[in-house]
Amino acid sequence: MSRGSYLTEKQWRKIEPLLPKMRSRGRPWRKNREVLEGILWILRTGARWIDLPERYPSPSTCWRRLKAWEDQGVWLKIWRAFLGELDERGRIRWGECFLDGSFSAAKKGAKVSGRPKRARGQSLWWWQTAKVFLWECPFTLPVRRRSSSRRSPSRRSE
Repeated sequence: MSRGSYLTEKQWRKIEPLLPKMRSRGRPWRKNREVLEGILWILRTGARWIDLPERYPSPSTCWRRLKAWEDQGVWLKIWRAFLGELDERGRIRWGECFLDGSFSAAKKGAKVSGRPKRARGQSLWWWQTAKVFLWECPFTLPVRRRSSSRRSPSRRSE
């Protein structure tokens, strides 16, 4: 692996056909691998886009490509390809898979949000995770049904 590279050649050969082809007109696009390496650097380090090192394409290029690939479902295709390969090798125990949603309190002990709970919608991350999980889920959950008697008998009727 070269300096600053997160992908091996084998991984890149598997990912490359899943990425959309670059357009031919107008300003030349930066290579998909360079952009993907920049995106992976941000995801790996947790840094701000503005802190992206100069060896990668510009932060705006990487962000726009990240957004476009998300809108086109490219990340889901990549995820499925690698997940399928791990499954073929028997490296995934499906009975032990789960999603975790961890939340932490706001900094400085702030307990009040800027918007009331009813005004907040589910985050895009939540919907994307739920969409992938529900599509890939190999089992169906049982439907909870309410009992026919809605109230328990009161003590006065006894």
